[in-house]
Amino acid sequence: MSIETLEYDVIGLGFGPANLAIAVALEEDRRVREQGLRYCFLEKKPTFEWHGGMLLSDSRMQISFLKDLATLRNPASRYTFINYLHQKRRLEAFINVSTFTPSRLEYNDYLGWAAGHFAERVHYGEEVIGVEPVLETGDVRKLRILSRQADGRVRTRITRNLIVSPGGEALVPELFRELRDDPRVVHSSAYLARIEQACSPVCAEPRLGVIGSGQSAAEIFTDLCARYADARVSMIMRSLAMRPADDSPFINEIFDPGFTDVVFEQSEQARRAFLAAHSQTNYSVVNLDLIESIYQRFYQQQVTGQAPHSLLNQREIIAVDASGEQLVLTLKGPGGEERHLFDALVLATGYRRDGYRHLLSGLAPYLLGGVERDYRVRGSEQLQAGIYLQGCCEDSHGLSDTLLSVLAVRSQEVVDSLLRSRKRQTEPASACA
Repeated sequence: MSIETLEYDVIGLGFGPANLAIAVALEEDRRVREQGLRYCFLEKKPTFEWHGGMLLSDSRMQISFLKDLATLRNPASRYTFINYLHQKRRLEAFINVSTFTPSRLEYNDYLGWAAGHFAERVHYGEEVIGVEPVLETGDVRKLRILSRQADGRVRTRITRNLIVSPGGEALVPELFRELRDDPRVVHSSAYLARIEQACSPVCAEPRLGVIGSGQSAAEIFTDLCARYADARVSMIMRSLAMRPADDSPFINEIFDPGFTDVVFEQSEQARRAFLAAHSQTNYSVVNLDLIESIYQRFYQQQVTGQAPHSLLNQREIIAVDASGEQLVLTLKGPGGEERHLFDALVLATGYRRDGYRHLLSGLAPYLLGGVERDYRVRGSEQLQAGIYLQGCCEDSHGLSDTLLSVLAVRSQEVVDSLLRSRKRQTEPASACA
């Protein structure tokens, strides 16, 4: 059953950090108020949450707090991390900590604090199930957004512009696709929510495996070793060793908002080469202090002669058997094939960023592929409605596109484009509740 249709100038799909930064930029831009831009956001989760499955108590941010929702765009904004600390009466204490990288728990609290200011703009608990064209004299001037509420009812909204910020979807390797519903197999995105269930029926000395070689895999391995003192924990990876993240000043410049132009202006072939050459600045790398901590753990096992934890490096998973009480992994390593038994596995295998394609499939006849510099999807002449992608444009805009580093500046670029588009969309918007 469908309920009332409302009309907007802008609707944002998803309300993670990317669209939260858009909300901040919209609120702070006086032109938005002067033009009476109508906008809202739809989020399928019941409340604001940022990587809730990986909010480990000792995990820290990997970027400076100055790359928050607003500072690089407007240092005087009320939504900066500094003002958050001031409002929480922790600014002096944070200064005394002498760090640019707060804990992930604190940064999540900051984002939730900022999101709380937009409660009237965000419709939580609504999953977008369709995006349809609204034709007027042969042109797609508006879009129809269908969302399903928690009670099963479908709500319809009309918008002239759409900002799609779906976030990452768990990337599950092919061998594990059929085990998605197996409680013994947990993706890192749901680690904290599901690890207790995965291990609760297990014996006193469970065998646990972590698949992956990046930051999440290293953090989860360390957490499992502390969480289950009697467990036998293995870290399984294809590579020879964990590689340290390069956060040196010159490399860090590739994550600056200004570097987006450098990447975008290159040819497609040059961009592919650049991304391949620098992918290890963002993917499958681990903070050096965490690598050293894990190495120290293994060294201490040599000292004591007790080795409950292991690093299964240079191993490729070639088969998974989940038919018995334990999961059986067949690995191909330097010495040939091996079989290992596990009571539970955590897949720290990353995320995919192409979920938006299915969501926009109803508009396929009007989409040309790719995006413009302002993140607007390239479309045919008939597509007059604006569609913007956030966090899905790494191929064209660089490695920073999926990160927090560019949020503040990128949000203003999108808002500027929205306001330019509104001049072309001359038909007045209907009043909305």
